[in-house]
Amino acid sequence: MRKDVNHVSPTVELEASQVAFDSLAPKPAPLRPPRSPRPPRITPTPVPTPAPMSTSASLPSAPAYMQDFFYRTPSALIAVGEQFDIHDPNPSALTRLGLTLDEARVRPCQDVLMCRNANSTLLCGTSNCPLVRVLQQGETISGENLSLGTQPAFSTEYSVNISPVTLPSGPAVIFAACDLSTLKVANQVRANFVSMVSHELRTPLNSVHGFVDLMLHGHMGALSEEQHKYLGYTQEGVQQLMAIVEDILFMTRSDSGQFEMKPQKVNARVLAKQVVTSLHFQAIRAAVILDKDIPTPTPDIYADPQRMKQVLNNLVTNAIKFTPPSGTVTIRVRSQKKNNMVLFSVIDTGYGIPPEDQPHVFERFYQSNHALQSKMGGYGLGLSIARLIVEQHGGEISFESIPLYNLEDVSPHGTTFSFTAPLYTRQDQAMQK
Repeated sequence: MRKDVNHVSPTVELEASQVAFDSLAPKPAPLRPPRSPRPPRITPTPVPTPAPMSTSASLPSAPAYMQDFFYRTPSALIAVGEQFDIHDPNPSALTRLGLTLDEARVRPCQDVLMCRNANSTLLCGTSNCPLVRVLQQGETISGENLSLGTQPAFSTEYSVNISPVTLPSGPAVIFAACDLSTLKVANQVRANFVSMVSHELRTPLNSVHGFVDLMLHGHMGALSEEQHKYLGYTQEGVQQLMAIVEDILFMTRSDSGQFEMKPQKVNARVLAKQVVTSLHFQAIRAAVILDKDIPTPTPDIYADPQRMKQVLNNLVTNAIKFTPPSGTVTIRVRSQKKNNMVLFSVIDTGYGIPPEDQPHVFERFYQSNHALQSKMGGYGLGLSIARLIVEQHGGEISFESIPLYNLEDVSPHGTTFSFTAPLYTRQDQAMQK
């Protein structure tokens, strides 16, 4: 008895999604009848391409594993046409958006995806619409965080990749969205924990620092020379712990969008002088020479003075730490009037950065395996904070380094960290008023 192998139940919604997927698959090549042996120059007429059937057997060119991926992936996959019409959501997309296939197909993109950026600004109908950017501006979007969904219970943040494709109806794009809600919750829990621990550490550290300071100033009685020396070590250790806590709190506030800046007119020479003065004794202990190379007249920058001082302090501290005795650390300032920027450089004659560590220098908490790193210590936040502050001011930070492989090597070596800050202009002066 003949069995119909192509029989499929029409009531299953999953197989309706199969039809959606089939419309994305490449169409089979037009069927051509066999050539007649006589005459040999006759060209056969192409036979029209048959309409696709409702089963995967009709699409031999679509690999089965790709169909499995379409149905089984937890990522939301959606095809959107140039007229903002929804074509082919996969089952995961329908589940995450709280829609049925029929509902999604009859609604425009704005009523299905309603893309919003990180600030919850609606992108539909603007030049920042992902579909517009991909189709009109030729921009492929990769790993962009967008909030998708029209219903509050089904709206969340996704990491989205958007690529151009061609459907039978014309140009279109494919949205591939990965849900970030679980990762976001985990990051928030981590940030809250770090912030709580840092706050709890700050109070007792301030108390210890205050009492040690009172003892060093003789308010608790006279101290012997040895007692004074060891209390000095204690105070230095407490100050280091307090600096670590403040850096962690700074990064936590920045991650939560609480980064605050108070830009004003700042003279570059005054800024460099303050940093050199504050690190003078550290340079003396390391037997390193601190120098300045600043032109006259000195350019002014428009920046938060405390934050810019923090950047220079972090860079110069690192330079002193990794420069051998009798070496030099120089702060150089140059004006870049064409770009309305001021270039700061911290130049050392130190050991340099090994090539394997150079791609990671701005990563948080990165620690090199180099012997010098374990000897010099540190916790790997100084350069991350420096980059964050510079970028918040609209500048850029970079470095060049020539490592010293042999202590007897007399060839040039060392590291130069450079960053830019906005040049103070008349427009900034008007804004301040």
